[in-house]
Amino acid sequence: MSGLQGSGKTTFSGKLANYLKTKKTKKPLLVACDVYRPAAIDQLHVVGEQLKIDVYSDKGNTDPVAIAQAGIAHAKQNGHNVVIIDTAGRLAVDEAMMSEISNIHKAIAPQETLFVVDAMTGQDAVNTAKAFNDVLNFDGVILTKLDGDTRGGAAISIKSVVNKPIKFIGTGEKMEAIDVFYPSRMADRILGMGDVVSLVERAQEQFDEDEARKLQKKIAKNQFGFDDFLKQIQQIKKMGNMKDLVGMIPGAGKMMKDVDIDDDAFKHIEAIIHSMTEQERTNPSVINASRKKRIGKGSGTSVQQVNQLLKQFDQMSKMMKMMQGGKGKAMMQAMKNMG
Repeated sequence: MSGLQGSGKTTFSGKLANYLKTKKTKKPLLVACDVYRPAAIDQLHVVGEQLKIDVYSDKGNTDPVAIAQAGIAHAKQNGHNVVIIDTAGRLAVDEAMMSEISNIHKAIAPQETLFVVDAMTGQDAVNTAKAFNDVLNFDGVILTKLDGDTRGGAAISIKSVVNKPIKFIGTGEKMEAIDVFYPSRMADRILGMGDVVSLVERAQEQFDEDEARKLQKKIAKNQFGFDDFLKQIQQIKKMGNMKDLVGMIPGAGKMMKDVDIDDDAFKHIEAIIHSMTEQERTNPSVINASRKKRIGKGSGTSVQQVNQLLKQFDQMSKMMKMMQGGKGKAMMQAMKNMG
């Protein structure tokens, strides 16, 4: 992994390791080769602990080439079949940096060299990509920080200048916020047309057939409660940051461009639900004025916010119930006829 300091290289190393572990059933090892920024080594260890992925480092060694080689040896001895080496970055391209990363590259002969670039840096990203490619002849580009505000126009320029494929994009701070790069989807995003396919794919990743069947039965019997609602919220949160998800909906990205969508948009709802008793979560109809007051106080919200949630929950329950009946089937059939 190569790139400038601050491009998100260390974080993306963790994201890539997590992607390979969960989707490709690999056993990755992260190797910390940034000997100049102690926080980088600590950061990689924190990421590794969070993802339950092994990290190799040697704080007593100041030779990144030796650390990289020792990391590969460690991987072979411990059954790791993928090694991701996080190299040092600088605030700008300099001769010492390029010489060092070139030495690491020659010593370990990696199967793949990736260049990590911050999507928000614009034309500077293109110039940096060219400088790294001249030295490393890297195999692909990673675009990080491609959130709801950044459409990724730099992607086109980088591809044009270095003629290397963009392989992955980082779409948020969570470790799951990594997507394979698809040119057609990025074109739609740049044009403000959304990206429904990626949105559906993220939803499918969180979809559990058994849970869906149980939920369907509960809705049919009018037994859908706040515990079920809470599970749905958790699944949505796993899909990525809210602004990025909204940006995938055709037309919505443009409308919501200047609207601040908080990633913690659900925190008040979760607090209210957690302040309810088991009986209240299962059967919301028992929640009277005194209960609302207690729930509001316990969740740090107001009675008005509790009322608003109860009203929205009631409307959603009715809509879900409707979708289970004839109207829902008719709606689904109409959608199928439309292709």
